[in-house]
Amino acid sequence: MWSRRMVLATGVVAVAVLVLQDAPSRPTRPEPEREPVAVGPAAPRPRIVSRKAWRADEGLVKERATYAGAVSSVFLHHTGHTNGYDCADVPRMLRAMQRQHVEREGWDDMGYNFVVDRCGTIYEGRAGGVARPVQGAHTKGFNAGTIGLAALGTFRSGTPVPPALEAGIAKIAAWKLRPGADPRGMVRLVSTNDESTYKKGEAARLHVISGHRDSFQTDCPGDALYERLPAIRKAVALLRKD
Repeated sequence: MWSRRMVLATGVVAVAVLVLQDAPSRPTRPEPEREPVAVGPAAPRPRIVSRKAWRADEGLVKERATYAGAVSSVFLHHTGHTNGYDCADVPRMLRAMQRQHVEREGWDDMGYNFVVDRCGTIYEGRAGGVARPVQGAHTKGFNAGTIGLAALGTFRSGTPVPPALEAGIAKIAAWKLRPGADPRGMVRLVSTNDESTYKKGEAARLHVISGHRDSFQTDCPGDALYERLPAIRKAVALLRKD
């Protein structure tokens, strides 16, 4: 038979256990979330002449820029200008081209993301930020996730391609392509427009660095520049760290 003292003691223990079980537990300090490791570009950013510097007419821009994810492919174009221009005149030429793209072509802004002149100078084309994946209006069906690089001039068969221009193209392509992209490899892209060589929804296997003619019925970027694509791909690969 239990004594009264033992009964009381047992009751105290039971209450203590009950209190400990029902009491809110002290929250443990959560482990800090690890910040994702930022993946930088695979090549250094080249010098780029801004829209402000070449005095783009921002009043012509109809819509705000659209962004479409990391750049997985580059399309090379030529602009159709004569080749003997003075490089000091390029800003004026770009302003005229922007006006043509908007007023005659009906685009929101200049179609190309970047333009490279025969002296190797790289110019910002379409607005939206050179470091951001701005969707251009350069390659029907394949504008999303790609960029348009335009060589200022006309590069038909037999036309010499200035080494400085070629080097400028390689520098901007090496910087803009997403990390891990193989400049000498292939990429799978899905057409978004029936006006391209590929029907809407059709998958195309294209070079990571392609000519405009690879996705559209055109002579662009001209035979001479198109023939230089293998050398440009090699130059881009040499500039990249991946």
